[in-house]
Amino acid sequence: MSLADLRQEYTRESLTERDADADPIKQFGRWFAQAQGAGLAEANAMALATSSKDGSPSVRMVLLKAADASGFTFFTDYRSRKGGELEENPLAALCFWWDVLQRQVRVEGTITRVSEAESAAYYNSRPHGSKLGAWASTQSSVLANRESLEREVATLTAKFPEGADVPLPPHWGGFRLAPESIEFWQGRPSRLHDRIVYLRAGDAWTLKRLSP
Repeated sequence: MSLADLRQEYTRESLTERDADADPIKQFGRWFAQAQGAGLAEANAMALATSSKDGSPSVRMVLLKAADASGFTFFTDYRSRKGGELEENPLAALCFWWDVLQRQVRVEGTITRVSEAESAAYYNSRPHGSKLGAWASTQSSVLANRESLEREVATLTAKFPEGADVPLPPHWGGFRLAPESIEFWQGRPSRLHDRIVYLRAGDAWTLKRLSP
């Protein structure tokens, strides 16, 4: 079968203005809970799109770690490509795709770093190996070989054995995207999808339907 022949008819649900919560964060919470209930392995996986100050784009998958009225939070190595681009150009976009529910959510907004205290609180909740990994890897840099990374992990393991306190690296922490727009997309038959977008208007939100 050719790529042109690959298609799926979306018939599961609909999304009306009446169904949508007036608060997009509450609407996101509702859909996210349903995605978790659908048995998706990582419902919090999201594509993060960034760009350099000259407009060159890049995109990758990251994990959402908090979503509330202040925005959508994720954690990373600040020295990574995405970290550098977010410092240069603090505008970004997120996209969640929940195929079982035939839904996606798109978020666009402005990025800021979270506080060191917030980064430390999440870092300290991570497994021991993940903490060591944050020290061992200079994310996005060229690596000579796998063995050099494993040697660094072994050195760190000797220094910080299981149960030891592993301090927060100064180069690692969280970013928060404060949304300016949030779009909820529900697949519908014949590609006539439901698209409801919330646009920030000061401290409030306006809701509009978009053409599929």
